[in-house]
Amino acid sequence: MRSHLLNGTTAELYRSSVTEGVERVASKLATTRRPFTGVSPDELAPAIAAVDLDQPLGDSSAALDELERVYLRDAVYFHHPRYLGHLNCPVVIPAVLAEAVLSAVNSSLDTWDQSAGGTLIERKLIDWTTRRIGLGPAADGVFTSGGTQSNLQAMLLAREEVKPADREDLSKLRVFTSECSHFSVQKSATLLGLGPDAVVSVPVDRDRRMQTVTLAAELEKCRRAGLVPMAVVATAGTTDFGSIDPLPEISALCGEYGAWMHVDAAYGCGLLASPTRRGLLEGIQHADSVTVDYHKSFFQPVSSSAVLVRDGATLRHATYHADYLNPRRTVEERIPNQVDKSLQTTRRFDALKLWMTLRVMGADGVGRLFDEVCDLAAEGWRLLAADPRYDVVAEPRLSTLVFRYIPGRVASPAEIDRANLYARKALFASGEAVVAGTKVDGRQYLKFTLLNPETTTSDIAAVLDLIAGHAEQYLGENLVHAS
Repeated sequence: MRSHLLNGTTAELYRSSVTEGVERVASKLATTRRPFTGVSPDELAPAIAAVDLDQPLGDSSAALDELERVYLRDAVYFHHPRYLGHLNCPVVIPAVLAEAVLSAVNSSLDTWDQSAGGTLIERKLIDWTTRRIGLGPAADGVFTSGGTQSNLQAMLLAREEVKPADREDLSKLRVFTSECSHFSVQKSATLLGLGPDAVVSVPVDRDRRMQTVTLAAELEKCRRAGLVPMAVVATAGTTDFGSIDPLPEISALCGEYGAWMHVDAAYGCGLLASPTRRGLLEGIQHADSVTVDYHKSFFQPVSSSAVLVRDGATLRHATYHADYLNPRRTVEERIPNQVDKSLQTTRRFDALKLWMTLRVMGADGVGRLFDEVCDLAAEGWRLLAADPRYDVVAEPRLSTLVFRYIPGRVASPAEIDRANLYARKALFASGEAVVAGTKVDGRQYLKFTLLNPETTTSDIAAVLDLIAGHAEQYLGENLVHAS
């Protein structure tokens, strides 16, 4: 079995095995004609269940043959131009190359004696990002597993930065965020023991941006009630609408009420590299902490994310020392252990993917790709706004479109909900395209998340026709049954 360990004596086997795997994936990418096969859980489950994990195949080629049947054939392929579902991006080749390198070397980014150069590369990228944001010379941060973890860590720091006297009763702490913000804000509050009423949901305007007049009223109400405004979470790119909260106004209110300002820019962080749209993030430089997901709008493989802070000293709230790993003396010796900043201990060298991307493509190259999908969303909005079959919610700031099919005949809101839900499911089952769904004001809507520069307006128009066809079929069949 030692023949399977990666080392100097097995380098050739490593080369041939990985090359075969790459060739299989390259073949799938070149020949895939739909983003999905339409396979159902019941259809695929027996193939997985039939695999006996106690009986190894003993050969990489045989394992890859099996993998074709249980995974590659029916995977959802985000690189396809008609994948318009969630915030999943096609990935750039330099990052995939880095993925192969970091997996083989297998550095763990917790301590210097496990990662050496990897530690410095990650720190360099953190500095690069904080400069792009404008957080100032004391800024710092660390890579994370994703936006949820970044938001959790930011809320932990915000809680710990509250005055000790105000922290004695956690039930008095309040977090303010828009009704369109990510669910991880609520989850973080629960995990941090803040109580069920801790998160105050602030209404949004017609463009789905936080209403700062209401935020100001809620902050004042909080103070008058003897409660503590722990944090305001602004969103720079909401999951559904791509809306960007009014960051300058929120910053001013945070200063007035002594609240920590966190900006969840998991989606909108691509604007940091945009040659034309950077101004949309004006105000983010005043944040106390920022979440970025490079694996959304920087076209990186999952996972590649970070939490950034204005004052690096606040990261001490995540610091614990273990004698076997990062003893206290290493701080005095100025040994750079990233575990001192992280909620994780063992951690992949995910930063290498962004490093290789910037070294090959440059930030402007990444930003131009994001600009392309934002431009595409603007064109898609014009298509939807001119199409009598659809109601579109808001003009996009980034690259999402939320809309719903409206039939030509009279139908109840509940019927329209069911027709849209059916159309999404039927489209997914056909494998012709993948779209997302959400609810707006209690009603069922559909969503295009446009993160693929290869997608065209013709693709959008074709998918809209497919959606309308499925919805009309559903309504027609139900009309027949009803009669």
